[in-house]
Amino acid sequence: MNRSEELQAYVVELFAAEDAVLAEIRREHRDAGLPDIAISAEEGRVLQVLLRAAGARRVLEVGTLGGYSGVWIARALGAGGKLTTIEINPEFARMARRSFEKAGVSDRVEVLEGRALDILPFLEPGFDAIFLDADKEPLVDYYRASLDLLRLGGLLLCDNAFFNGRVVDLTDTRPDIEGVRAFNRMAATDPRLLATVLPVRDGLLVGVKVAE
Repeated sequence: MNRSEELQAYVVELFAAEDAVLAEIRREHRDAGLPDIAISAEEGRVLQVLLRAAGARRVLEVGTLGGYSGVWIARALGAGGKLTTIEINPEFARMARRSFEKAGVSDRVEVLEGRALDILPFLEPGFDAIFLDADKEPLVDYYRASLDLLRLGGLLLCDNAFFNGRVVDLTDTRPDIEGVRAFNRMAATDPRLLATVLPVRDGLLVGVKVAE
């Protein structure tokens, strides 16, 4: 284990240790063969800190998977808060609902099944935060929809801003990687958003909507 890995383990142990419910949810998802693409525990804690700092009560997640990230988010909202999360895969959505029930947060989570780009235009604007963690090729489309749905001062959050380090390999021009690059460029240059990337796990883009 190198020093960087030691420091990561230190942060996880001290600040972001999974409780029994989260550990069980992660284990169930692994046993069920879900893709190993869920957020890490330290990223979950960062999301919670950001959401609490922003006073977020109404949050949108694009890409539910099995609900692991949604549990971290819902716990940060507390009673009266609401997480709306979108998942295209019906089996993943079913597993997510079970995860939310297991974690005791199902009363504050709504799971919408379907293609995100078909659902987003029909959502009510005014979200306090939006977390994007879905397919990468249409990220620019998700970006445009998110800025319309976010309130002024709201948080735009996006996982995999580094895409396993491939964003800096300019010889790799696959559509999903180009989608991440285009998203990052847009977030960096849009005057409506003040943004940066935190080097947590695979890069967490964090932006604040500063203008309409």
